[in-house]
Amino acid sequence: MTKTIMLQGTGSDVGKTVLVAGLCRIAANRGLKVKPFKPQNMSNNAAVSDDGGEIGRAQWLQAMAARVPSSVHMNPVLLKPQSENGSQIIVQGKVVGQAKGRDYQRLKPQLLGAVLESFETVKAGADIVVVEGAGSPAEINLRAGDIANMGFATAANVPVVLVGDIDRGGVIASLVGTHAILPGEDRAMITGYLINKFRGDVSLFDEGIRQIEGFTGWPCFGVVPWLKSAGRLPAEDSVVLERLVSKGAGALKVAVPMLPRIANFDDLDPLVAEEQVELVFVKPGEPLPADAGLVVLPGSKSTIGDLKALRALGWDRDLLAHRRRGGRVIGICGGYQMLGNRITDPLGLEGEEREIAGLGLLDVETEMAPEKTVRNSSARSLEYDTPLTGYEIHLGVTQGVDCSRPSVSIDNRADGAISSDGRVMGTYLHGLFGSDAYRRALLASFGVEGGAQSYRQTVDQALDQVAEELEAVLDKRWLGSLLD
Repeated sequence: MTKTIMLQGTGSDVGKTVLVAGLCRIAANRGLKVKPFKPQNMSNNAAVSDDGGEIGRAQWLQAMAARVPSSVHMNPVLLKPQSENGSQIIVQGKVVGQAKGRDYQRLKPQLLGAVLESFETVKAGADIVVVEGAGSPAEINLRAGDIANMGFATAANVPVVLVGDIDRGGVIASLVGTHAILPGEDRAMITGYLINKFRGDVSLFDEGIRQIEGFTGWPCFGVVPWLKSAGRLPAEDSVVLERLVSKGAGALKVAVPMLPRIANFDDLDPLVAEEQVELVFVKPGEPLPADAGLVVLPGSKSTIGDLKALRALGWDRDLLAHRRRGGRVIGICGGYQMLGNRITDPLGLEGEEREIAGLGLLDVETEMAPEKTVRNSSARSLEYDTPLTGYEIHLGVTQGVDCSRPSVSIDNRADGAISSDGRVMGTYLHGLFGSDAYRRALLASFGVEGGAQSYRQTVDQALDQVAEELEAVLDKRWLGSLLD
């Protein structure tokens, strides 16, 4: 029998993703075949799974923690927001359409079959499956047709552990309140709870644990401290960007405008990890820093919409000024498309706007096309003659004069473009900076010495450290019941 457990949160961003990854690594370190699962995810940070479809980046990370190949079945429903109330819908790795919020609520019951099918696929051959919920089961207004939390847990008969975030305050009320408003059938699925992101003396919360148990009857399975190593793991949601603070000054300042529909911003994590790099996420209302040596335009889930926002915020003028000062620019995927002369969308794949002028920093044009490119890729930098590994997730075909100077060779195909003076570069390849030899060569071109350690190795080490910290504080009997 495959054991299962599901972590649900009293709210969004309570740390479920990292806790699931930590539990997966603990189990893997004990020699168990463990797999992650998330029925429904909403994120523009996507990955290409080992079986060739789109999944949330978090489930890719959790598979890495479990030391198993990633699969589309680990995240069977992925929503990629394209506007304030509409998302692209991906089921078992493939795009099936788009829907606004209310329409999606009506569609969810039809997706439960695919979710349960994928769950059975993930369970096959596993000793344990660790499931991550989405949002909160306390959103009882969305309970009808739910596939992300209690709707899934009750349908698949998976016991639930509730996670509360003490750092944001009100954790006792959030746990007790969740108990109070859940229907009896849902409440019965909860076996206990975890307190996450605790700072200071844990004994100060002993009375809080007694109070929660008095109101709910639930046992506490652990008070988890603020996990220091978690900061070295790729983040799932762009909400974290709003809380990022630039680290101390480095030899090279890299500026990244925070576009409204920024996607795959974990592309930038390897630069954050470099001691000699100061990476600044520029928030709306702030100018691009004049002392930046490099500006990176990241991926976007809504290229035309984000280009309009970039102009409205005045970042187009800042970017041109940066370029006149001799600064360099790298565009990745949607950012690459923005750097060209024009973007057309004749079929309205991104919305009503059919054409928009680009930034004119590369002599190329892009036409959006209905066929989506989704693949892991082996590549090579033609600028620095270094190996690259990464992935492609994009709509659109880009052509033009500057494509005669491709930046990358992907599976022996020319990709991207470089301006005639070599200061502006674009590519469709995500994961560029995660390739250690390329990152070192890029930094060396700015006169900066890059770190010698493998970025992937630093992530793997962080997963081990998260697992070690977790194992020290989780209830031994509860953990043993899962893993022994």
